[in-house]
Amino acid sequence: MAPTPFGAGGLFGGGERYPLELARALATSVDTELVTFGPSAGLFPDPQGGGLRIRVLRAVTRLGGHPAHPVAPALPARAVLGGADIIHTHHLWSAPSQAAIVAGRAAGKRIAVTDHGLPPAGLGRRLPGLVHRFLTVSRYSADVLGVPAARTSVIYGGADPGRFRPDAEARRAGVLFVGRITPHKGLDRLIEALPEGASLTCAGTFGHDLHPPESGYPDRLRRAAAGRDVRVTFAEAVADDELPVLYRQARVFVLPSVQQNCYGRRVAVSELLGLSVLEAMASGTPVVCSRLGGLPEIVADGETGYLVEPGDVAGLRARLEELLADPARAERMGRAARESVLARFTWQACAERCLAAYADLTGAA
Repeated sequence: MAPTPFGAGGLFGGGERYPLELARALATSVDTELVTFGPSAGLFPDPQGGGLRIRVLRAVTRLGGHPAHPVAPALPARAVLGGADIIHTHHLWSAPSQAAIVAGRAAGKRIAVTDHGLPPAGLGRRLPGLVHRFLTVSRYSADVLGVPAARTSVIYGGADPGRFRPDAEARRAGVLFVGRITPHKGLDRLIEALPEGASLTCAGTFGHDLHPPESGYPDRLRRAAAGRDVRVTFAEAVADDELPVLYRQARVFVLPSVQQNCYGRRVAVSELLGLSVLEAMASGTPVVCSRLGGLPEIVADGETGYLVEPGDVAGLRARLEELLADPARAERMGRAARESVLARFTWQACAERCLAAYADLTGAA
C-alpha cells in the first residue's frame, strides 16, 4: 500500500516510485495488488502491462493537508477483507499505513513495512510493535528507524536496466542532478563546485512548501549560477519518459546532499537510499555523491563513482574535474556502475529479497 500514487495526479518522488516498481516486480511471481488513494475509487490494470492490479481508494480528506495522510473510509475494510496473506505498507508513519497496520493486525494478517523517511506521527512508539517485519531500503534506514534486527530485512531498491541503459550513440556531456530541489539537496554547493565552463542540468521541481528564508532558495540558486562562467539549466518537471534520455546523455550524475543546509538548518535524516543514483548507474553514468545516509551502501568509491564529504565544495569540484576531463575514466566507471546494478540493484533482485522475507514471515508463528 502506498499513501501517494506515482505520476500525474500524484507525486514524482522516490517514495512513490518505489512501491510501484517493487509491486510490478513482485507481480511476476505472486498475486499482487497495489492499494493507493485518489479523488475517486477504482480498480485498474497496470498501464505497463503485467499482472499487477492497482486499486485506488477514495480519499475524503488529507490530515493537515499533507499528501501522505489521505483518509479513506474504505481502507480498514480493505485491509481486513482484501484476502491478502501479507499487508505490505509504505511510509510507516502515514495515516493509511497506521490504519492498515492496526486493522490488519486485529484481523490476524502478517504485516510488513518499508519506510521512506516520513516523520513520526500518530501512534508514535506503539506502532512499530505491531509490525511483524521491517523491509528497509538500506542498513542506514534500519538504524534510523531503530527497529529490532531480528524483525528487519534490508531489501534495498532498484532500477529497471531495460529502461535505464547506456546508449552507445549518445554524446555524453555535462553534469546532471535529478530530484526535488530543496536546500538539503545541496545544489548551492554543486553550483559553486562546477568547474569553469561546465554545464549542469537540474531535473526536478522546486520545493514550494518551504517557509522563509528557505522559500528564497530558487532565487539563491539562480543568482549563484548567474555569477559563474557555467551553464545551469533548471528543467523542473521532466516527463517520465524523457528521464532516461537525460541520464544516458550526462557525463556524470551528482547527488550533493548535505547535513547542514545553507541556511544553517541541520538535516536529521538524508538519503535513505537514493533511487536516482541507481537509475544513473544503470544508465552507465558514473556518480558523485555525498558520503551520507545509505549512499555509501550502493556507491563503491573509486569504482562506480566517487563519495565526497557533505558540503565539501573543493572535494566535489576535484571529482567533477576528473570525470569531465577524462571521458575514458568516466566510461570505465559507468560500465562498473551498470554491472553493480545488474548484479544487486534491479527491481527483480529487490523483489527476490522481499519474497524471501515474506517466506520467513508466513513461516513464523
